[in-house]
Amino acid sequence: MSPYLSPVDLVEAALRHEETERVPYNLMLSPPAAMRLQAHLGDEDQDAWVGSHLYFYGCGDKPLYAHPGKYGPTIADPWGVVWATSELDRGYPVTHPLRQATDLLSYPGPDPLAPGRWERVPQQALQHPDRFRVAVVGDLWERANFLCGLDQLLLDLHDRPRFVEDLLDRIAEYVLTTLRRIVKYKPQAVFLSDDYGLQRSLMMSPQSWRRFIKPRLAMILAEGRRYGCRTMLHSCGHITEIVPDLVEIGLDILHPIQPEAMDILGLKREFGQDLTFCGGINTQQLLPYGTPEQVRSDVVRVATEMGRGGGYILEPGITVQADVPVANLVALIEGAKAFRRERPG
Repeated sequence: MSPYLSPVDLVEAALRHEETERVPYNLMLSPPAAMRLQAHLGDEDQDAWVGSHLYFYGCGDKPLYAHPGKYGPTIADPWGVVWATSELDRGYPVTHPLRQATDLLSYPGPDPLAPGRWERVPQQALQHPDRFRVAVVGDLWERANFLCGLDQLLLDLHDRPRFVEDLLDRIAEYVLTTLRRIVKYKPQAVFLSDDYGLQRSLMMSPQSWRRFIKPRLAMILAEGRRYGCRTMLHSCGHITEIVPDLVEIGLDILHPIQPEAMDILGLKREFGQDLTFCGGINTQQLLPYGTPEQVRSDVVRVATEMGRGGGYILEPGITVQADVPVANLVALIEGAKAFRRERPG
């Protein structure tokens, strides 16, 4: 294939499992990392210099990164979850509206079609037409986690399964309503953020995942496909046991495949013809504590191995955090931009 494919062409080739000389990449930065990179670049346009091949947009809910200097020490999201704000990361929930709930009768939940959610979407959807455009439609299990607290929610799986099912049904309908409207703005993929993994295992048994999450996730993915969109799921941690299930229900892109938690080369060997993997660069040790030379070397290694046969988008295992030195961040970006697969012979 030509090395001069556009970002959209490169991502679509990866999704067709076609090997290309260049590998598409996506690089997300937390605000502290972005600020340090901008200071390093000076007047140069940071977004253009990074040049990620994917562009994400979505509704106007709570900012993912809410700085306390702008929003104060806490901020509430549309579901009534109050978050502690942070200068470094996304913060954490300090209240869980459904932690003590016995049913959902007294909890109205937010309106997915509230005008304020959609004010900026038309403008966002017009940006970066040269990139592969991904619409964020929400979360499912993760939203239930925020509403109930993870410890309580895991207990509820066993003690109050009907309550959990009713809650996930309500959240799923919110996501589906969001999806059905946001596809009017012509995304090429829809994205669900829904962590299921810990460092060495799932948060729950595979059987529980298959009972409570799989059918609802399958419904959301099917709705995305019905509108002609590719489907992308974010789930951190070790989720190897359910990867065959994700293939079964028609997932296209699995994000962010953390090498600290899963054997990413093993995933590629077993499922590389069925899934496109996005992620794979070590964020727990390499990026914060390695050298720029080690970062560049790992970019080449991972892009070469994971990109073989297509089906790969290069990205760190999580959003680049505040602990990554700017020299390593620059090495990551330059390595992703410079990578070229060696041609046979």
